[in-house]
Amino acid sequence: MKSSFNFYGVMPPPLRTINPARLAARRVELGMARATLAQRAGVSPRMIFFYEEGRHTPTPARLGQLAAALGCEVDALTGAQRGQETLVDLRYAAGLTLERVAELLRASQAGRELCVSASKISALESGRPVRGRSWQDPEVTGRLLAPLAKAYGVPIRMVLDAWMRTRGNEPAPALAGKRKQEPSRAALATWESLNERQQIYLGEIMRDDRMTETEMWMRRVQRLQVPRATDWRKLPLTIKAAPSIVGYTRLQERLRQRGVHDPGTGQTVHALERRGLLVITEDSVEHPAVGEVGRVLVEITRRGRAAARAGLGEPREPDPVAHLLSEWLWGVLARVATAEPIGLEDDQLAGRSLFFIGVGYRGKAGGQPSRGFVDSVPLMAPGGTHVAEYRWRLTRLGRRHIAEYLDLYRRLYPRVNTTGLDTLAGEIP
Repeated sequence: MKSSFNFYGVMPPPLRTINPARLAARRVELGMARATLAQRAGVSPRMIFFYEEGRHTPTPARLGQLAAALGCEVDALTGAQRGQETLVDLRYAAGLTLERVAELLRASQAGRELCVSASKISALESGRPVRGRSWQDPEVTGRLLAPLAKAYGVPIRMVLDAWMRTRGNEPAPALAGKRKQEPSRAALATWESLNERQQIYLGEIMRDDRMTETEMWMRRVQRLQVPRATDWRKLPLTIKAAPSIVGYTRLQERLRQRGVHDPGTGQTVHALERRGLLVITEDSVEHPAVGEVGRVLVEITRRGRAAARAGLGEPREPDPVAHLLSEWLWGVLARVATAEPIGLEDDQLAGRSLFFIGVGYRGKAGGQPSRGFVDSVPLMAPGGTHVAEYRWRLTRLGRRHIAEYLDLYRRLYPRVNTTGLDTLAGEIP
């Protein structure tokens, strides 16, 4: 007969426990009696008492039932902060047993290659060595992340972060990047169907779009207000007034340098719009010389951008893989990293970035969970009498993330200043 005892004859302690005080506080906050909670969670009132006294720990499924009965998430009962989840946290939040996780993983090729079992999942979650040569190969364990993410109902990068928190002294599982995609034949055919003048217009509009995108990124780095992309991607083409009075727009200057700016402008852009490569709109602006004046705006479409890239020999860059940050968030993380070990002043980091990388932050319902790369740490006054201020510092996972992917980020986002981060990355074991 199988036994649930280990080799030493005692039950192994649960890795994930409920916080008794949180359970009791939530129940009292709702004005709910133990008997009512017990009925809704499918247990006896005595068991609720044991949970609140800390004498028993609910199973993952039972923990999920308690959270549902109390109208909260599992982490509200366990005390796990958003952005600090470990592998066992993810499993408990999904309400899965070790056996069920192993069963789900064995349905994948990676799970079969690793001979996944409940005991191996248990070892993985506890940080113990997992038996099997393939478990030491980051390329193989990297292929297990997607099946785990599917089983737990979370993004792949959340599983990777939890894995790195759980097993901090091992190489991180390797996630394969997406290959650089060559331009499609359709995009190239579209480009080749344009006359020379139309090609010049489309190419310069795409370049101006890129320049504007860079300007918006710089504004974001400088913590200035950034318009919505649906607004700034509409590029001013011409102002409906004499150029001798209002001058030329930046896009017109680009075209003039290519020797194509003449009264035929309207025909060219309208021909590109008919092909679905541009969208033309109009608005009005206040000009100091002539007052309110009309303006023509152009926005390159996805099809137009693909055609321009194909024709100019610029294959589309692959999207960053799931575990990497966007350029904006990488810039924020790099700012915190360069402030180590003192940390970044509390008022120097604010806004939406904290909902993506700050410990304890939670975005809107259904949004992506925080990755927990930075945390607000108290700085004590001399003598330790009180907290003088709070500063933003990297968490252990934040430092590990930089150490693992610094070179890759530098290739992806060369505009982000990473001076001094090599020393920081070298300090990570």
